[in-house]
Amino acid sequence: MNSDEVLKYLQTISNPRIRCPADIIDDLTKFGMLLTKWQNVQNLVSRETLSDLWKRHFLDSLQIIELLDSKDEVLVDFGSGGGLPAIPISIAYRQGALEYHLIESNKRKASFLKTVRRTLDLNIKVHGLRVEEFCHNEISHIDVITSRATASLARLFELAYPLVTAKTRLLFHKGVDSSEELDESRANWHFDVISYSSKTSEAGVILEIQNLQKHIS
Repeated sequence: MNSDEVLKYLQTISNPRIRCPADIIDDLTKFGMLLTKWQNVQNLVSRETLSDLWKRHFLDSLQIIELLDSKDEVLVDFGSGGGLPAIPISIAYRQGALEYHLIESNKRKASFLKTVRRTLDLNIKVHGLRVEEFCHNEISHIDVITSRATASLARLFELAYPLVTAKTRLLFHKGVDSSEELDESRANWHFDVISYSSKTSEAGVILEIQNLQKHIS
């Protein structure tokens, strides 16, 4: 897959808060150049997937947009790493339409995210700390929490629980073990879930979780 195919995908998205698809592609290209440059000194993505950025990373991130509500304003991303899915989503939205908080404890990766923010003038805030240390008091509410290839579902629930409200949705990229992880999580958690097939992997899914509650012993 190349940029032209991602462009065609963007043109199918009907969302007034999304920028001109051609402008999105331009900034994704710049992001890809930065990611490739920094990959030489910091492992931001799997080396095996670096040659397929447009499908494995950019499109895989952008598909989240179709699951966002028109009223969503504040997103938080756990373990942002190379900025996926947060950076492509932020690039796609018009300036000021979406506020994204990226949490990344690795200092070099956090520095990379800050460089991308400055270079592309994105409406993101980079927090160089662990998720457990994240203080959300400065945020009035969190609409969506995202995470891609960060931790098990049970662990993500533990991290997200202190931050969620009745209106918060969790959008997590998961792979072939998603059903098993869901079953294991139900031992300690109650939640509503919708599973969406991934556009980039036959085994991949996007799990949309709502009404997360911990079982009372």
